[in-house]
Amino acid sequence: MQFQAVTIFVGFYGFEVMRRLKYAYTIVELIIIVLFLGALAAIAVPKLNFSVVFKQQADCLARKIVTDLRRTRTLAISDAAGNTDGFALNMTGSSPYTGYEIVNLNTEETVDSHTIDSDVSCTGGDEFQFGPLGNLLSGSDTELTVSASGKTFTITITSATGMVKCAEN
Repeated sequence: MQFQAVTIFVGFYGFEVMRRLKYAYTIVELIIIVLFLGALAAIAVPKLNFSVVFKQQADCLARKIVTDLRRTRTLAISDAAGNTDGFALNMTGSSPYTGYEIVNLNTEETVDSHTIDSDVSCTGGDEFQFGPLGNLLSGSDTELTVSASGKTFTITITSATGMVKCAEN
C-alpha cells in the first residue's frame, strides 16, 4: 500500500514554505506483513517431508561411490606401467562407515578422501583393490550397501573385470 500525502504550508506572503511527499510503508504495515509471513512459515515447516531429502542423499552417495570406484579402477589401469600394485578404495571408520579414501597401493599415498553424512548408512565391504588390469585383486570385497529412510542401493563389483553396478533395492 503506498500513500501520497501532500502537505503545503503557505506563509504570510503567500509563498510555499514546506512541501512533503510520502512514498513509504508505515511501521504498523511492516509488522503486520512480518507476522503474517511468520504464521505461514509456522504452519508450513512441520508439514515438510524430510525423508524425501534423506532418500535423495542415499541416491547421491551411491552414485558418488560408484563414480569413485570407477575412478579408482581407471587410475589403476592408466598408471599400470609405473604402478603394478594398483589402487584401492578403502572405507573409513567402522560399519556403518564414516567416509572413504582412494589410495595408491604402491606409494600408500591417499589420492582423495570423502566423508559420509550421518543421515546415510553405508555398510558391507570395506576394501576394494584394483590391479593394473582393472580387475579386483584377491581379498577385495565385492559389495557395498547404501541406505537412508527406506531407500537402499546395492553396489556390486565383478571381480574378474572390475565392472561396477548400482541397483536400487
